[in-house]
Amino acid sequence: MKLLNTARINITWRAALATIAFSLGLAGCGLFPDVQDETAGWSAQKLYAEAKDNLNGGDYEKAVKLYEILESRYPYGRYAQQAQLEIAYAYYKDQEPISAIAACDRFIKLHPSHPNVDYAYYLKGLANFTEDLGLLSQISSQDMSERDPKAARDSFISFKELITLFPDSKYAEDAKARMKYLVNAISANEVHVARYYLKREAYVAAANRAKNVVTNYPETPSIEEALAIMVVAYDKLGIKDLRDDALRVLKLNYPNSKYAKGVELSDRAWWKFW
Repeated sequence: MKLLNTARINITWRAALATIAFSLGLAGCGLFPDVQDETAGWSAQKLYAEAKDNLNGGDYEKAVKLYEILESRYPYGRYAQQAQLEIAYAYYKDQEPISAIAACDRFIKLHPSHPNVDYAYYLKGLANFTEDLGLLSQISSQDMSERDPKAARDSFISFKELITLFPDSKYAEDAKARMKYLVNAISANEVHVARYYLKREAYVAAANRAKNVVTNYPETPSIEEALAIMVVAYDKLGIKDLRDDALRVLKLNYPNSKYAKGVELSDRAWWKFW
């Protein structure tokens, strides 16, 4: 009987606590009223103007917030469309390339015929162009050719889409210049990897990487070293005909190449830097 009474007391006590907690929760709603929304009642024009001021002033986070409020309250019309595009730019300026790229993709999908859609392609290319230029890379001044080339390839594709779809765009010339740089960087990255394989005595992999440069990036500065790597790799593999062909092409196109001299004359090959 005592055990039963104790159980009833515990149940009653717990119920009382729950009631008190619920009452305090209701009271709390009155103690802490909702924070006023300063943008309540603002027109689309005012929201856009305030967002633009924050964007120009460098407060990109607040600019994005205001643009998003504008789009949610006034989803139709030119202000909403422009807000979508400027959200992408704000993310780009705030060094959030992934969000910028996503915003560009969204704008392109929603407004493929918009007069400024060419800028969305251009901005997407820029965001990919700088995606892997993080703080560590900036401090170490690491060359783009030594990093993962995925962002460079994606950037190239975006710029290529721009000049293909909008050859007369005011962004086309800059896009072409960046594409040239990107091709050189991607090619240099392939040579960088091939050189690494050569160092590791992975001669098949080194030869294949170098051959890829010669085949796919024939007008880049990296061709000279790629041919030299092929000469060394094929020599180590005992494939004399391919070695001689690569050396012949190297000498024909780069008669003063230090690599050709190193391959043929030096006791310490140029690639033996360790």
